[in-house]
Amino acid sequence: MSEARLATPGPSFVPEETIRLRSTTDEPIPRARAGMSQPSVTDDGWWLTHLWVADDAGVLEATAVLPAGGPPPGPPLASLGPRLAGALAGLIAEEGGRQLIRLRMLPAADEGRPWERPLLCMLAVRWDPVRAEVMPRTELARELLHAFVMAIEGIH
Repeated sequence: MSEARLATPGPSFVPEETIRLRSTTDEPIPRARAGMSQPSVTDDGWWLTHLWVADDAGVLEATAVLPAGGPPPGPPLASLGPRLAGALAGLIAEEGGRQLIRLRMLPAADEGRPWERPLLCMLAVRWDPVRAEVMPRTELARELLHAFVMAIEGIH
């Protein structure tokens, strides 16, 4: 893991959730927290926000959540994206049979080592109109953060 890490984008909009990570070395098991920035909403109803996993030193590298067997093939989004979308099934709007969710991460310094990048995701999501109407904004945010934690733990 690189020495200097990114700071979190700010305080979490909803209470952070703790993620327990297995240690892959003799070092103590790190206590990590998942958080999300306050979402902004576009005119057409898309939520834009950041999701991250951090400890006291800043945003963790995606390698911190690798399974014991090593990195899955491909970049982290190939593992994280389907898990996050699945955990949010029923809450996300659909168009043409596709869920309206988009997820990206900062580029890796070396794309040959795609897991060596900050565990910071930029997310755009459009909620199912009925859910968006009846659920308070903070409840939707808690569901989103919890789904992110479930997706991270599903990889790890």
